[in-house]
Amino acid sequence: MSEMVPPEVRPKPAVPAKPAHVVPSSAHTPHGPGAGGPGSGGSTLLGYIGIDTIIEQMRKKTMKTGFDFNIMVVGHSGLGKSTLVNTLFKSQVSRKSAGWSRDEKIPKTVEIKSVSHVIEEGGVKMKLTIIDTPGFGDQINNNNCWEPIEKYINEQYEKFLKEEVNIARKKRIPDTRVHCCLYFISPTGHSLRQLDIEFMKHLSRVVNLIPVIAKSDTLTPDEKTDFKQRVRKELEICGIEFYPQKEFDEDTEDKSDNDKIREAMPFAVVGSDKEYQVNSKRVLGRKSPWGVVEVENPNHCEFSLLRDFLIRSHLQDLKEVTHNIHYETYRAKRLNDNGGYIYLAMSDHCMLGILCFPVEFVPSAQ
Repeated sequence: MSEMVPPEVRPKPAVPAKPAHVVPSSAHTPHGPGAGGPGSGGSTLLGYIGIDTIIEQMRKKTMKTGFDFNIMVVGHSGLGKSTLVNTLFKSQVSRKSAGWSRDEKIPKTVEIKSVSHVIEEGGVKMKLTIIDTPGFGDQINNNNCWEPIEKYINEQYEKFLKEEVNIARKKRIPDTRVHCCLYFISPTGHSLRQLDIEFMKHLSRVVNLIPVIAKSDTLTPDEKTDFKQRVRKELEICGIEFYPQKEFDEDTEDKSDNDKIREAMPFAVVGSDKEYQVNSKRVLGRKSPWGVVEVENPNHCEFSLLRDFLIRSHLQDLKEVTHNIHYETYRAKRLNDNGGYIYLAMSDHCMLGILCFPVEFVPSAQ
């Protein structure tokens, strides 16, 4: 009888080690009873595969293409709109105006002026566009003075929509849509003007509206607190929703963070591009006979709260709400009004023909 030969035992293939530069993640190791088991919706990984590098890939790609951010400022002249925007981005990004000179005529109607700059920080480039509205609220009769502003915002949605449905559309559609509208409230200490209410009522439906109390250093701390509470109450009574809206909170953490922001709004701010020496430090501020109001000191004003909210925590969300809520609302209305069709001229110079795209054949945004 021949001798039995045991089967050859082959060694298991070695699992590649995780790169040293990748920070360990708890996602690799299942936790809790039944983690990674049947019915848990996941599988236990036998080793590192590199899923967590997707974030780094996205970061590199985004840094190459850069960002767009378009911010509109609205309020009557003399409230320091340009100065505040320059202070926010620590550069001369907005048109400089200290009111109307004697030789310069006040516009008879609201004008829309935009200026774009590419700013860079830490290797990240952002094309920043500031849209100003000189003439708003400066007339004797300000009836319907918000209409040119609302028209401009909708025109940017229309421009994006037409680019989106083009047969040979661009790989990256230029985004001129208004991502945020800062509305400057006069620091009267009393209540909102009827013009304030009408403007915010109309514009809050089409853009991310953020109200701010301008030149808040003209109010005492008690006056500031009372005025903020009064403004919030008036906005609530009039049914005006400002960003961030409660209905767009995605989870409990979102709601908790946004509730703190909503309770602090409207932000009472001060803007300045001048530096002063305070306690052996150079600070941005506004000088008065009683001392220097430090722009970035949270005990003096809420500028730092506005900056952190607008740039450091909610900038991407402002863009997403613009695209997913305001733009989609406009797009749906346009399609509905046209019976499910988008009409595009064959040429910008002559109406040789019309192309129409049914809704089901409109290519979706990438």
